[in-house]
Amino acid sequence: MKKTEKNILIAFILNISFSIFEFFGGLFTNSVAILSDSIHDLGDALSIGISYFMERKSKKSADNKYTYGYIRYSVLGGVITTTILIVGSILVIIGAIKRLFNPVEVNYNGMIIFAIVGVVLNFLAAYITREGNSINQKSVNLHMLEDVFGWIVVLAGAIIMNFTDIIMIDSIMSIGVAVFILVNALKNLKQVLDLFLEKTPKEIDIGELKKHLLEIDGVDDIHHIHVWSIDGFNNYATMHIVTKSKNIKNVKHMIREELEEHNICHAILETEDEVCDDKDCHVEFKEKTYHHHHH
Repeated sequence: MKKTEKNILIAFILNISFSIFEFFGGLFTNSVAILSDSIHDLGDALSIGISYFMERKSKKSADNKYTYGYIRYSVLGGVITTTILIVGSILVIIGAIKRLFNPVEVNYNGMIIFAIVGVVLNFLAAYITREGNSINQKSVNLHMLEDVFGWIVVLAGAIIMNFTDIIMIDSIMSIGVAVFILVNALKNLKQVLDLFLEKTPKEIDIGELKKHLLEIDGVDDIHHIHVWSIDGFNNYATMHIVTKSKNIKNVKHMIREELEEHNICHAILETEDEVCDDKDCHVEFKEKTYHHHHH
């Protein structure tokens, strides 16, 4: 079992057992902040479970059905996880707003004890799962850190309520945590959608890349540059190169080296020996046929 997978599995076990413990804690202390956190934790646990299976599947190597391998499954895990978090945080916000209008007595001491346990356990889980570098792993770790953050807020709130008796704080905290989760989840979702829409990876500037490539000896022109990413880490590119050089192998080698500096590890380079004269008038048609071949 790979490290990332093992981390995700450990996170899953910690989270699911903790969310059950927390649910009863919320009932016992009558705190909506703790209850809503337990729902959020349960959501996390489920999504981490999904991540775990997706991550395992994403490690399968390429075959005829999935010629790029199964990497995108890891990304899909991220989508499901993020969706669960978005729905969860919206439900929490609704519940907390209702609670604002009809406050209920809360057991502060119980909350303080729970929050301390919560901070410690979640901090451990976040620490254990911090390594790994798939989007999936990142969203799992993000959950863990959110949980730590959420508990620190609950702890602070419980202590304040203990001294002031302002019950509203419980609901306000709950809303704060939920909004924080919602914003992060939406950011995560955008990242994933960019991948599915084959958007050029954000660290790559095509204009800049082209300028660098045109400086290489023997490269007369370059067009049809496409750069995309499978999982947010591995970038792919295809392009047409016009070269009169006799030593095409060498030109390609230099191009690949330049691409690697731009974090593009897989490139399909097509060479032509004369300037593609019809590229302006047929560009739309060519782009179309080109896409059919490559997607």
